[in-house]
Amino acid sequence: MPTYMLFLHEDQGQFDGRTHDEMMRVIKEYSAWAQKMREEKRLVGGEKLTDDTGKVLRNKGGKIVMTDGPYAETKEVVGGYFAITAKDYSEACAIAQACPHLKYGGRVEVREVHQL
Repeated sequence: MPTYMLFLHEDQGQFDGRTHDEMMRVIKEYSAWAQKMREEKRLVGGEKLTDDTGKVLRNKGGKIVMTDGPYAETKEVVGGYFAITAKDYSEACAIAQACPHLKYGGRVEVREVHQL
């Protein structure tokens, strides 16, 4: 079965201002969703990423140039990811619709992993 990456996009600071108890409830929702995927033998992996935008390296005329992450202008970051298995894009998107990230105003990008 193919693997799909679910990239969790969010505005930088999207979860700022929440109390510790609120954040613990949010984390429990994500954990419960991941556990459900694990029990269904769909979860390949996943992690929360740090809140910065990261770095992007490009080759510009033979010189490697490093800049802040790809979303520096909009302050959007990839906040985390899940890797899941699904039979096709349709099923992967149906699975992604249940991801708690959408509930909190983020967006989920679904991409198939090319098996080399």
